[in-house]
Parts: sequence; structure tokens; C-alpha cells
Amino acid sequence: MRLPKVKKINTEKYMPGLGLFKRKPIGIKLSANECSLGPSPKAIREFNKEARSLKRYPINEGRLEKIIAKKFRLDPKKIILGSGSDQILEFICRIFLNKNDEVVLPKYSFIIYRIYSKINGAKIRYAKEDNFTISVDNILSCVTKKTKIVFLANPNNPTGTYINKKKLTLLRKKLRSDILLVVDDAYFEYVKKKNYSSGLNLFSKSKNVITTRTFSKAYGLAGLRIGWGYGPKEIIQGLSQVKPPFNINRPALEAAAASLKDHKWLAKEIKHIKHWSKILFKVFKKLKIETNEGNGNFFLLKFDKVRISAANVFKSLAKKGILLRKMDVYGIKNSLRVTIGTSKENKKLISELKKLI
Repeated sequence: MRLPKVKKINTEKYMPGLGLFKRKPIGIKLSANECSLGPSPKAIREFNKEARSLKRYPINEGRLEKIIAKKFRLDPKKIILGSGSDQILEFICRIFLNKNDEVVLPKYSFIIYRIYSKINGAKIRYAKEDNFTISVDNILSCVTKKTKIVFLANPNNPTGTYINKKKLTLLRKKLRSDILLVVDDAYFEYVKKKNYSSGLNLFSKSKNVITTRTFSKAYGLAGLRIGWGYGPKEIIQGLSQVKPPFNINRPALEAAAASLKDHKWLAKEIKHIKHWSKILFKVFKKLKIETNEGNGNFFLLKFDKVRISAANVFKSLAKKGILLRKMDVYGIKNSLRVTIGTSKENKKLISELKKLI
């Protein structure tokens, strides 16, 4: 009997952070870079209101796009919404990439970039990093006649480092004009350095850059899956052709709109992360755990200079109900990524690490 055959796709599968360890619930989940304080109470209130209308299809008609445009002083017609910003990355790959096209990525960049690129038949060229920091020169050295897209996140996940606005601007200037630069601003809210600028601020008027942003991190709406992208009208129109109708649910639309208006809650989250980032950085250094200064709501930790391996740290903490993220899939040896949690969670993490090391 002949049966339908699934097309073979030569790529990794995205594996989300564990929610269980050996079938047991995890009490302190620090593996997914989720918001430490959670969503704005105003967003929760709007979410609950929508429970009365769940039988109805989402009604947006550009309202959220207008709210985003007003907040960031943008053209609402150049905004596209996605079920998480990763859906917009998927759209980009679908409309730009063909078999044997090439995509350039920093070596240690968010795994979803290479997954969507490979699904659409592209070949990946990995640019080496300098001490886990994106290198403009190395990206440019990977560019060929077949290069269609350069993806990067700034600050970068999973390394937590960033490249300054001068270097990022230089990258766009030196790339061929027909190469699309995609800048992922997922963690931009947390960076408060004078030499840093978000992709949106640098390239809002560019004709060959798309910037993506998300409500999953600083706004705490990871469970609702909502993000957005900004770029030239022609490209946004192209992305809209492959965007499914009603790809954002009603509660997500309303919660996102409320989140954008709650400036105090966002400031509270950023202040919390900044406070604990300094404390945790000092603790890691004292314990001889190698890391970079935090520029997001997470740290990449290397255990080469301590007597216990990353694998054993992971197991020991998991047994105590604390879950970190393994870095095996990124090829970063003897390392873990840890999200900055609540004050109580951070204190527990510090206590357990001191016992282990």
C-alpha cells in the first residue's frame, strides 16, 4: 500500500525549556527568560474581560497597531502582528528564501533563526563571535552572492551580550543593499547603556531592515504568544500575504494593548532586573562562574573554572526544584543559561549554588 509521504526537513526541532524534571513539577523555573514579575495587572484585567467573548473571532481592525505606532512614533501601516515575534521570523523566511539561498547568523544566536531558514531550504553560514559577542567583521566575511538574510538579536540570546549602535549601523552600511537585515529587539527594554540603540530606533526609516519585538519578555505575556514587526511597506505587505487571518487571539490583543499603556509596571520590571542583575553578577564572579555582564533578563554561565560541571549543576539544582537551561543545542560546552527570577527565587538560587560550589 502506498501512503502519503512527509517531506524531509533537515533541521533541528525547537525544544522549549522543561516544565518538569523526571516527571516532577518544577517550583522555580529559570530556563525560559520569562518575565520575573509577570504581566501588568491591567493586562490581566483586560484578559479576564475577554472571557465573555471567546465565541467571537478577534476584532482588531488595526487598533493595536495604532497603539504601538503612537507609543513608538511609527507608521501603523508598516507594522505586522505575529503569534509571537517568532511567527514573523517564519513569515520572513517564507517570502524571501528559496532552496540553496544562504542566511548568515552569529554562531551562538537564537536557534529559531536557523530552524525556519532550513525549513525553507536555505543554507546557514555561522559567523564566529568575539568572546560571545557578535562580530560585524565575521558576519561580513560570511556573506556570499547567495546571501539573502542576516539575522541577529541585540542583545543576543543566549549569550546576553550586545553590539553597540555604531557597529550595528556599520553592518547595515557594509552589507549589500539587497540583503535583508533582521534585528530582533526581544530584550531591548533591559539595556540601559549609552552606546546601545535598539534596531527600531536605528532603522525605522530603512528600506532593507525589519525589526521584531515581543510581548513575551518584559511585558510578561509569553503564554499569549504575541509579537510584532516593523519594516518597509513593501515588505510588510508581502508578509501580510502569508499571515493567517485571526493569528492573534482576542485576549492577547487586549492584554497587549493594556500592557503598552502601563508604563509604571514596565519600569518596575526593568528596575527589578537591573537590581538583581548586579547582585547575581557579583555572586557568579565570586563563585568563579564565568559570565558576561547582564544585558537582558538572563545570564550565560560557564563552569570551566569550578570543580563541578554544568551537567551536574543542572541535575543538582533540578532536584532542588530549580530549573536552568542547558546549552547543548547551541554547542556552548559546560554552560547553562539562567533567567533572573523573583527576589525569593534568586535568593534560593544563590543559596543552592553556594552549597554546590
